[in-house]
Amino acid sequence: MTGNEGDAARPGRPLRADARRNEDRLLEAAAAAFAREGAGASVKDIARLAGVGVGTLYRRFPSKELLIEAVYRHEVQRLCEAAPELAATRPPADALRTWMERFIDFMSAKQGMADALRVVLTDDNEKLQTRALLAEAVDHLLTPAREQSVVRPEVDARDVLMALGGITLIAAGEEQRDLATRLVGLLLHGVVKS
Repeated sequence: MTGNEGDAARPGRPLRADARRNEDRLLEAAAAAFAREGAGASVKDIARLAGVGVGTLYRRFPSKELLIEAVYRHEVQRLCEAAPELAATRPPADALRTWMERFIDFMSAKQGMADALRVVLTDDNEKLQTRALLAEAVDHLLTPAREQSVVRPEVDARDVLMALGGITLIAAGEEQRDLATRLVGLLLHGVVKS
């Protein structure tokens, strides 16, 4: 077995640096493809966009369902990791807006994968855990905003998350990404103190 095959066969083992870069590129290319084309996106096109061969994709993700599941988890992780970074580097209202826009993009990609995700992510506990992680990320952004009296004190992270979910559904139904941005502005108007 070569090193690459070993990476796929032993998922618990840390990836080599080059394999990690390939995986990151694959996940980013797949997220973009699924957001654009849905779960029917071509794995050949995803591999090409990532700058790797189809064999590399299949060694790491032996089925499209596993790729979709990995993209979903990777995007959730990236979104959650962005909150502390944004909170530390931007003014509270700007950090919140930027994160909300990223959430909308995440949900757009998720909707592109929705049918496949229904098959792959059947565990309700996992769904609840994901929702809790995302609410924790929102709270991470709201905490400094509250401390600086930028947001209304009664604003709850889970409520903000639910409102963002609604915005995503409305914008997707209308097929207007710019509508989501406008609605995020309205949501922020209700969250941020005047």
